[in-house]
Amino acid sequence: MKTSADIRQLFLDYFAGKGHEVVESSPLVPANDPTLLFTNAGMVQFKDVFLGNESRKIPRATSTQRCVRAGGKHNDLENVGYTARHHTFFEMLGNFSFGDYFKREAIQYAWEFLTVSLALPPEKLWVTVFEEDEEAADIWLNEVGISADRFSRIGAKDNFWSMGDTGPCGPCSEIFYDHGEEVAGGPPGSPEEDGDRYIEIWNLVFMQFDRSADGTLTPLPKPSVDTGMGLERLAAVLQGKHNNYDIDLFQNLITAIVQLAGIDDTTHTSARVIADHIRSCAFMITDGVQPSNEGRGYVLRRIIRRAIRHGHKLGLKQAFFHKLVAPLVNEMGDAFPELVKAQPLVERALALEEERFADTLDNGLKILDQAIDAMADKEIPGETVFLLYDTYGFPIDLTADIARERNLTIDIAGFERHMEAQRNRARNASQFAGGLSENLIIDGETVFCGYDHTRQEATIMALLVDGENVNTLEAGQTGIIVLDHTPFYAESGGQVGDKGEINSAGAHFSVMDTRKQGKAFAHMGECKHGQFEIGQQIIAHVDESNRQATALNHSATHLLHAALRQVLGDHVNQKGSLVNAQRLRFDFSHYEAVSAEQVREIERLVNQQIRINHTVETRLMPLEKARDCGAMALFGEKYDDEVRVLSMGEFSIELCGGTHVGRTGDIGLFKIINEAGIASGVRRIEAVTGDIALDIVEDAENRLSKISDLVKAKADNVEEKTLQLVQKNRQLEKELESLKAKLASSAGQDMANEAIDIHGVKVLAAKLDGVDVKALRDAMDQLKNKLGDAVIVLANVSDDKITLIAGVTKAQTEKVRAGDLVAHVAKQVGGKGGGRPDMAQGGGNQPENLSQALDSVAQWVTDKLEA
Repeated sequence: MKTSADIRQLFLDYFAGKGHEVVESSPLVPANDPTLLFTNAGMVQFKDVFLGNESRKIPRATSTQRCVRAGGKHNDLENVGYTARHHTFFEMLGNFSFGDYFKREAIQYAWEFLTVSLALPPEKLWVTVFEEDEEAADIWLNEVGISADRFSRIGAKDNFWSMGDTGPCGPCSEIFYDHGEEVAGGPPGSPEEDGDRYIEIWNLVFMQFDRSADGTLTPLPKPSVDTGMGLERLAAVLQGKHNNYDIDLFQNLITAIVQLAGIDDTTHTSARVIADHIRSCAFMITDGVQPSNEGRGYVLRRIIRRAIRHGHKLGLKQAFFHKLVAPLVNEMGDAFPELVKAQPLVERALALEEERFADTLDNGLKILDQAIDAMADKEIPGETVFLLYDTYGFPIDLTADIARERNLTIDIAGFERHMEAQRNRARNASQFAGGLSENLIIDGETVFCGYDHTRQEATIMALLVDGENVNTLEAGQTGIIVLDHTPFYAESGGQVGDKGEINSAGAHFSVMDTRKQGKAFAHMGECKHGQFEIGQQIIAHVDESNRQATALNHSATHLLHAALRQVLGDHVNQKGSLVNAQRLRFDFSHYEAVSAEQVREIERLVNQQIRINHTVETRLMPLEKARDCGAMALFGEKYDDEVRVLSMGEFSIELCGGTHVGRTGDIGLFKIINEAGIASGVRRIEAVTGDIALDIVEDAENRLSKISDLVKAKADNVEEKTLQLVQKNRQLEKELESLKAKLASSAGQDMANEAIDIHGVKVLAAKLDGVDVKALRDAMDQLKNKLGDAVIVLANVSDDKITLIAGVTKAQTEKVRAGDLVAHVAKQVGGKGGGRPDMAQGGGNQPENLSQALDSVAQWVTDKLEA
């Protein structure tokens, strides 16, 4: 039997032997592509190559790409565990041609790999082509020699691929495996094709055309190939299994799950769900996603909680999910070493999320059971679904899972009415960032020359107003200027875009931001006066003070990253950043608050490197060589084959395309101003540099000087003097509290003589000045002891706020309740109150009515005792 690991390696070795570069799997979070929640196909990391925005030295590539389909357009979550082949996480084997070989070679490679390398019987394979693709049909039928009895022509719905409504597209050719007559279903294209007998294992996409907005298909100058084959499906074929969960990749995980649960059933649906979910969750966390309430983090949280709920169904009431990371590492660590490195981080993140959800799972299930018991029909109300989501953290698909198991449905429309605001936020979060439409096409390429200078002569290539290309940009209009050369840095890697101005004879454009759009740089701002035209010669001038201040913070960010890893550990990885002229913000993985001592150590390390005054060196080198040098990649960045390596001595070596200082000493001073948690397992440090850091230090010194004057101490002993004053203040507060208690006790003794007798019960309603709530309570207790059977109301007025306390001895609470009494008095002084039958508290804000309210107590008690 070929193991999944064997199949993976055979595939990569085969295509390496055909001149393909073996490319590592890209992360599940697509770099610089906010249009996708997760990497969902092998071609995602090559998207810019297919679009013509990037080029590769080797025009052939092969990979095994980790993919997630659990959110957005491609969402298989609700089917996982209920079908044989749906997964949230899967591996896609792929081979790619970037304008090199095309249909003939792609088809021949696929057939040779399947029938020769893997020795699959040709009679077990079925092939489809797009119904209009005669070229592919001829290759299959006449060159490869596949039988016409195992060949179908399929329409565009299944056999024509496109990247979007416009852009690269082309016909597909799919290869299916026949699982045999004992399995229901017919071949593709037949009325019975939805059965499970014929299973697609490989899709060959031929990027042949460019589709325009009106639907016109224009042949691409360099047609390309993108293929995808699910490793799990292929392994099932080669291991003689019809269900993906029966292959080795899953069985070893499922065995670990049932052993934890103490059961023997390796076919249990819940065990299969958990086996799938540990794969997606572990790799999401490895690739920088953390559980949260929005975006990718929310998808991760949904999957974790779904797994925990299925664990409960297996009897796993204690935390268990994080214990499956080790078996997963044993299964997939060789293919994905990043998972091995991240194992402690993944285990910690899952354990924390389990702990958080365990507190609410049982209560949420009880609420759901109660709602189901009270239902008159078979639909769980939307209000209940939302309550479970909002209060108990039940994702809607988890509630839907439970409903499905009990042959119930859920009120989706009702739930969504409650969720409208959240859905709007999710939609906004998924939009293309930066205010530029992803469909906006800007022709041409801008050459960035801002590393060396901040002023550049250039030519206007394009002008845009409201997203539309125009020929002129006039005074008062806001818009975008695109140049052939620019010194302006475009927002990337956390560094904001440059500001500045673009000038020509008689015209001035204020640049407020700079962003990338494809290969072009979009200078966004307002034409202050004059007019700009396409083809016009201009001078672009970056705001140098803003650029320099930003550079200080960006270089300090690199030093901070290195210092965090040195102080906190190698598990620290960047999770996001913002660098502008005012400050820097750095998000990083860490599962507990950074102590004050650690903050000081991190700050000291960074300033030490600043004083060493390293030369900040930048070198261009191949990506693999950069990694061999130990260069770290920053979050959210996508790198070409040749990368820019930034070094600050041996302390920090990272890949970065941003702008930086010449020497670390230029930073001047680094000062951390805040450290806090922003999500589960993610912390944030905010810091400043240069003049702003110096201002903060000077301000702190001024404050210290003022405090020294106030406490009459010198700066070197102000802490000692302040501590003495604090201790003295605490002692005086205790003495004051004691005096108030004595005062209340004395006053209480005197007031006891003022109590009146009503039917054998002592009744007292009085105002007690100069005491706090505690003293009132103490006085109440003493009066109860002294008076015996009694009903007492005590009041205090401070800053026009009334405090009321009512007490009733236990023998009288059947007829006179303290809560009712204090409410009666409080209502008369503009307030309310309540409490136990024997002790209650209230208040009000109308002290002018207090005397009358207290006078009414005697009659109120009389009425209650005579009732």
